[in-house]
Amino acid sequence: HLAQRNASLLSKPAVTLLVLEIVNYRLLPLYRYQGKCKPLMYDVTKIISALKGKRGDHRVFRLAENLCINLILSLRDFFSVKREGKGPTEFTETLNRITIITLAITIKTRGIADADHLLYLQTMLEQILATSQHRCFPQHRQYLCAGAWILMQGHPENINSGNLARVLREFSPEEVTSNIYTMVDVLLHHIHIELQHGHSLQDLLLKTCANLAFFVWSHELIPLDILLLALIDRDDDPHALRIVISLLDRQELQQRVKLYCMNRGPPEHWLYTGIFKRSDLQNALGNHLSWKERYPTFFDDIVARLLPVIPLVVYRLIENDAIESADRILGMYSLFLAYHPLRFTFVRDILAYFYGHLPGKLIVRILNVLDLSKIPFSESFPQHISSSNPAICPPPEYFATLLLALVNNVIPPLNSNSRTGSMGDASNNSVRGPHNKTPATPQSGPANASEGQKAFYQIQDPGTYTQLVLETAVIEILSLPISASQIVSSLVQIVVNIQPTLIQSSNGLIGASSGAVQGSVLPTSPSGGSTDSAGRSTPSVSGINTSSFVSRSGYTCQQLSCLFIQACGLLLAQLPPEFHLQLYMEASRIIKESWWLTDGKRSLSELDSAVSYALLDPTWASQDNTSTAIGNIVALLHSFFSNLPQEWLEGTHVIIQQLRPVTSVAMLRIAFRIMGPLLPRLVTAHNLFNKILSLLLNTLVDVFGKNTQPPVPVEASEITDLIDYLHHIIHYEGQAGPVQANSKPRPEVLSICGRAAESLRPDVQHLLSHLKPDVNSSIYAATHPKIAQNPS
Repeated sequence: HLAQRNASLLSKPAVTLLVLEIVNYRLLPLYRYQGKCKPLMYDVTKIISALKGKRGDHRVFRLAENLCINLILSLRDFFSVKREGKGPTEFTETLNRITIITLAITIKTRGIADADHLLYLQTMLEQILATSQHRCFPQHRQYLCAGAWILMQGHPENINSGNLARVLREFSPEEVTSNIYTMVDVLLHHIHIELQHGHSLQDLLLKTCANLAFFVWSHELIPLDILLLALIDRDDDPHALRIVISLLDRQELQQRVKLYCMNRGPPEHWLYTGIFKRSDLQNALGNHLSWKERYPTFFDDIVARLLPVIPLVVYRLIENDAIESADRILGMYSLFLAYHPLRFTFVRDILAYFYGHLPGKLIVRILNVLDLSKIPFSESFPQHISSSNPAICPPPEYFATLLLALVNNVIPPLNSNSRTGSMGDASNNSVRGPHNKTPATPQSGPANASEGQKAFYQIQDPGTYTQLVLETAVIEILSLPISASQIVSSLVQIVVNIQPTLIQSSNGLIGASSGAVQGSVLPTSPSGGSTDSAGRSTPSVSGINTSSFVSRSGYTCQQLSCLFIQACGLLLAQLPPEFHLQLYMEASRIIKESWWLTDGKRSLSELDSAVSYALLDPTWASQDNTSTAIGNIVALLHSFFSNLPQEWLEGTHVIIQQLRPVTSVAMLRIAFRIMGPLLPRLVTAHNLFNKILSLLLNTLVDVFGKNTQPPVPVEASEITDLIDYLHHIIHYEGQAGPVQANSKPRPEVLSICGRAAESLRPDVQHLLSHLKPDVNSSIYAATHPKIAQNPS
């Protein structure tokens, strides 16, 4: 705890400055690697809270605030605006706005992982808004810079900048921030007034930028980073972003960026031998101003403080369809962004945030922010993003290679004892043990076990080699110039047919005359070795040369087929919700089109047997080479659900809606098998649990409704296991965990079941008689304290 353990030391301004500079400009990757960014953020906000209302102390305040901006932008999970979670936020106006931006990016690109966080989100936003000081035209004290702006009338000599600086120096840092936001409101309003008086827009913008340059560069009265943030927050005004672009274009800033890069040296300076000779060490760290404890808002290296701001400017430009301007800013500052501590995360998130809205040229420009030589992109990836015909989907082998990389570097090995070092980093993968596996070929590159744990500075962002491989696959998918439906379809086809593909290729069966004989081992029908399944063998995925896949993984083909399913589910869960909808549509299509479900000649018992076999875990089926399309699809959905954040589970009901109306017990079992493992995750998300439960009960009504006429009569005894499951999961949700002897269903859930039961046949109603809010027929209702007291 920075402030608590070093209170006496940090009471000295010079020491505080040095500590904040070292942490902000050098040690952020170490804090991120150790997972300490959130505690550090709370510690720094304590320092900021003590300074934001004091006169002077602008330099320490701005440095601490910039450090907090970097920390907030580095957090990609939910965080409370106060460590205790209660009371008004201690954040400044700028940090409040950065928090809102970060939340928007997280919700759009990664989702909120925890149900409790979803409940707290509204409170958090209210905390932020309650302490937001900036409104249009507040008190006179906040009009200092705005008044100076009006007095200038385009002539900086009209005002006494020395007096203005002295007054600003006596303000608190937060009051200076408020002045800047108000000044931006006034200058934008002033432009509109002048336009009405017939002045040229170009002349007005030139004059505005010249006056701002006077404030920022000539007299160093206001900080450029806060000014830019204030301007991009006013993107509702058509002139705000044009002023931002003009300020970023100015030579004063360009020269300082060049000087910064010269002083800072190479971004990864630790890779170079010898001591780097700086032209001026004092200027490089901003220590030439250290003695000016009350120096007003402009201090140390403004360029370093712009690092977290430039990406936010790019976001805002793209959001307002200023694609050419965003492209130009990225090109202009590409060398500078090499110093950004989170540039990999920036690329991944901006591609996800604007997925489907970025032209190919801009995507390539965004990718060039990265040091491409150090990112483990697929060998053929550059060809696919620069293809002259973007409508052509990459071959299946491309997607299979992506999944193989995840199997080798991200999915934990089956024999966990063979892994050395930390389980948290897939760079520690050792050569897997020989137990029930084919010998692995020697691996080269970062995944080699001999490298062991990587130092934090080797992969500063996203942090570990595991994350790097996974997020690189995400970046590749998001950069492809094809639709989400084409990508999902390609991945799903690989999963559906993965086992026969691997087995046939490893046995050399492709094109062999014995293929038809072996077909009985790989039936689409899960009826095992039935005589008619030989002619309907599951085809391998055309276009994949998998002869080396098994040897490159070190697994048997049966093991690898299961791991491919896990890898595909994990990858799809990292992608934006547009991909999730396509997965639900594709999965439901494959299930509904399965030939043995649509074959009217099948007897009820054979169909039920087939479904029961198909829904076994694919690891069982892989042992005797009888994987099925439905079994693999269900396993893929389970892998996908288990990796989804809580917020994104809201869309999971779509797949059941696509399968309805359910007309057979076989399809009913498939629906329950798909959603069954998901419901225990939803015990704290009551609304979503209710929605999924209602949907499953509706599928039950589809088959066993009072007015339903099934083609083949079905007894209620056929689904006693599904009824048992409903009883169990309802008690599980009521207990919010494993069922105990005294577990009680929630009254709301009993009401849902009671309403659904009214539409069921009497014999099925009888099986659900206790899952009702009626105290006369339900033992659960009669013994529930809330229902028993209020039977009405």
